[in-house]
Amino acid sequence: MDTLLTKTIEFKSKYGMKVKILEVPVLKEDSPLYFRVNLKLNAFISKVMKEHAQKTTYSFREYLKKTMKWSDYELIYYSEELKNNA
Repeated sequence: MDTLLTKTIEFKSKYGMKVKILEVPVLKEDSPLYFRVNLKLNAFISKVMKEHAQKTTYSFREYLKKTMKWSDYELIYYSEELKNNA
């Protein structure tokens, strides 16, 4: 049974602030959602880099919840729960 792994990405914004992006899913390259999640991650990092906010921690999971179809979001974050509860 596979468990979803997530990672945290840390970098400095163009304004010099240390930024953390939490709950980034680690998907296998052969996953049908791998490419789409990577595109969303690049767009999200670009958005965060341009912001001049005081916020230093962002949730990629929350961003995906707002920007993806719910069925795709569930496939990423809830696939194991659904298998166990089926």
